[in-house]
Amino acid sequence: MQLVVARIGRAHGIKGDVTVEVRTDEPELRLAPGAVLATDPASVGPLTIATGRVHSGNLLLRFDGVNDRTAAEALRNTLLIAEIDPDELPEGEDEYYDHQLMDLDVVTKDGVEVGRITEISHLPSQDLFVVERPDGTEVMIPFVEAIVTEIDLEEQRAIIDPPPGLIDDRAEIASSRDEA
Repeated sequence: MQLVVARIGRAHGIKGDVTVEVRTDEPELRLAPGAVLATDPASVGPLTIATGRVHSGNLLLRFDGVNDRTAAEALRNTLLIAEIDPDELPEGEDEYYDHQLMDLDVVTKDGVEVGRITEISHLPSQDLFVVERPDGTEVMIPFVEAIVTEIDLEEQRAIIDPPPGLIDDRAEIASSRDEA
């Protein structure tokens, strides 16, 4: 099974280093020197990590055969993909791989069916479940502990406790103008 672990950013310096946007909770395992990664687009890879280091809070990688800024810049926006065993689980108790969450049924804590997870969107501040509702519409649910209260892989469902307005029109809008 393939897992996107990073996206290559801009070139850094003149020796072929690139910045990477890490998309794994295990960068020390997936992005270690010697790791061979598939790419998207596939024509760019596979790429073998030669070195890795942290500079000013950013992970910098250098790949075998990429020895100058021009070659590094040509890799910009390439996705790095690791091959993992489908039975492998993340180390943390409340951590999940995207493939484990895809197609889970989403229900409220009261048992009301919301829909099925069709996509997981990884944003800088938080991850979102894109949930297809039975009527074909989509709703986005922040994957945060306050809303997603339980992931039950055995039952293939995610249990949520949504605030008013997240999945329906029960939102309460408060305005100081109402007092006047």
